Amino acid sequence: MAGLVHIGDSALPGGPSRRPGAIRRHTVGGVTSADSTVAGRPLRADARRNRARVLEVAQQVFAEEGLAVPIDEIARRAGVGVGTVYRHFPTKEALFVAIIVERLRGVGEVARELAQGPDAGKGFFAFFEHMVRDASLNKALFDALAASGGFNQELTAEARQVMMTGLGDLLDKAQAAGEVRADLTAADVKTLMVGCLTMARQGTTDPGLIVGVVCDGMRPVSPVRTPEG
Repeated sequence: MAGLVHIGDSALPGGPSRRPGAIRRHTVGGVTSADSTVAGRPLRADARRNRARVLEVAQQVFAEEGLAVPIDEIARRAGVGVGTVYRHFPTKEALFVAIIVERLRGVGEVARELAQGPDAGKGFFAFFEHMVRDASLNKALFDALAASGGFNQELTAEARQVMMTGLGDLLDKAQAAGEVRADLTAADVKTLMVGCLTMARQGTTDPGLIVGVVCDGMRPVSPVRTPEG
């Protein structure tokens, strides 16, 4: 069986395995998000445990409730003091970046891997469907994709560009294979994705139906036959 490529906490066929929710390294303002150092200094064992606990809780809270949750509440749920959180992450935006930026980068990597696969058309539509499903359940990922929420968009601009580049590569290959209509751009696809997410989060329509209709609309338009005579 092929390896699994994770988007958020789910997987797509066609790439190397990756632990769900894995957080990799990203540095913002001297704070490295996923290793055991701060500004290059090694952390004590208890500090590493506290940091890992804060990241674990924040990831869950941001996914379920979005970015409006205050640091005090994250500290309370993690069972640490507010000062402990701020020692590792000077701002809530830094904490958000430590979690969501690698998710966006991971999404871009998945798209590029699928673009290099044997069936870019199938990969494109599977990618679209998985993104809508995952982001509809992960409010922080939705906020990042929709460029909404109470955080500085510049902090995730680079990661969002990585995602868009990967999406563009996958779209180009799917269009070259004749599986996606040629007039769509990556920005169009992202807009359609966010539209599906918005409707799915409202809970008034079956998300599967929404995605199915949109995916049908992204397929090439078949020529209309006119009756002879």
